[in-house]
Amino acid sequence: MEEHRNIAVIGLDEFNRDMLRSVRGSGNYEFHGIIPYQQIVNPESYPIEELLHTARRELAEIDGRVDAIMGHWDFPTTSLLPILQGELGLRGPSLESVLMCENKYATRLAEYEATPDLTPPFALLNPNDDAVLDDPPLPYPFWLKPVVAFSSTLGFQIDDRDGLHRALEPIREGIGKFAEPFDTLMKHARLGGRRALLGGGFCVAEGLIGGRGCTVEGYVLDGEVRSYAIIDSLRGANAVSFVGYHYPSDLPQQVQDRMIEGTGRIIRHLGLDNTPFNVEFFWDEDSDDVKLLEINPRISKSHSPLFYLVDGASHHEVAIDVALGRHPDFPRGEGHYRQAAKFMPRSYGAARVTRVPGPEDVERLQEAFPDAMFTCHVSEGMALAELPNQDSYSFELGDLFLGGNSREELAENFREAMAILGFRFSREVETNYD
Repeated sequence: MEEHRNIAVIGLDEFNRDMLRSVRGSGNYEFHGIIPYQQIVNPESYPIEELLHTARRELAEIDGRVDAIMGHWDFPTTSLLPILQGELGLRGPSLESVLMCENKYATRLAEYEATPDLTPPFALLNPNDDAVLDDPPLPYPFWLKPVVAFSSTLGFQIDDRDGLHRALEPIREGIGKFAEPFDTLMKHARLGGRRALLGGGFCVAEGLIGGRGCTVEGYVLDGEVRSYAIIDSLRGANAVSFVGYHYPSDLPQQVQDRMIEGTGRIIRHLGLDNTPFNVEFFWDEDSDDVKLLEINPRISKSHSPLFYLVDGASHHEVAIDVALGRHPDFPRGEGHYRQAAKFMPRSYGAARVTRVPGPEDVERLQEAFPDAMFTCHVSEGMALAELPNQDSYSFELGDLFLGGNSREELAENFREAMAILGFRFSREVETNYD
């Protein structure tokens, strides 16, 4: 009989607790939430030392030995993990390698060294330097974003000087939310000569890349890199906002193989070890060109229900196994559906929300689609402009997970589900589901 294990999870919410319960052998694990969800996901600020203090206190209160510490949220969860794991002598990546992933400019430098064929043009930009208006770091057009951020927050496509001027104001105003906690985390790391490259208050300019997006999910354990799934990422009509994920990928196998091979090169070069990861790519179908977008030292929580619907368990199972020092043996095809999708209903215009789905709407949704999972991100009366951490071009209303047996069936299910949920707004807005 397997030994009972105490597993601490940063920012544990009920949705992801359910995903954790879906893993095989979950009866042998007791999951303990550390750092409340509200303090780690979309707070107004990230007081790193306070968060560490809270986590240490809550870890000390767990009855018995703590066997693993996990997390599935973006920054700063990913950077807090190696600090806490290291303090308890638990398996996990080095803080230094994680910070290299968190900082998009540092990641690009590492990519260029290990995978130059997968790296677009890029350059560092100081958003507080007005001289960049007359001396941009790359030819127009380019993509501009803070070196530390997530969900395309404060990311802009820059087409000309005026566009650069318009983007700099909100970046200057908002960049500190991520830069300040990142710089605090750097004080905990041994970075040597890399320290000067990692300041959080900068932006990275990148040549535009496009095509079909996807994410390689994998893990590295004791230096061995393995990739176990590829999920397609879908962008909306504006070519910027994510509108969904489909699993499994239908990219050509030779394209998937190139992405997996490139993933191994960059993960090893970064020195990332003893952690799950996901790596985002684009494939230009016309030129057959593959480019790497970013590296995240964690599972993608957005993919967890997709694995559950198709394979029968969330890939939290992979994260648990790696944290406990075991090579995962993840199930395949044991779910109820051949395919699954996460849909991200979006509004492309600002408005006030006049109606959100109520309990009766969610009940009707689950009558129509018994395995549907839905989370609403807005409330009645809310101005969409108040939503935190959105991309610069749209507003995400919620998350909707559905299973099906074809992409066509999934798309039709999405439209039907949104009609059931019945969002309404103070004015007519363009959405990705009407």
